[in-house]
Amino acid sequence: MREAELWNRLFHHLGRVQALVFAEGHVIGELGSRTVREAIAAGIPFKTIWLAVWQTLELPASER
Repeated sequence: MREAELWNRLFHHLGRVQALVFAEGHVIGELGSRTVREAIAAGIPFKTIWLAVWQTLELPASER
């Protein structure tokens, strides 16, 4: 997964503004208690970030 796909998925599920707010402010334990932005900066693979977001948002398995 590329960074653009991660953002596209976030925008699809949350809307552009809410996705940006989520990425900046929501700490996810599965990402080492980081936000999405912090996880990206730390070099965590985008697929790993998406899976943590997917789990946090309790999205359907088809969105995995």
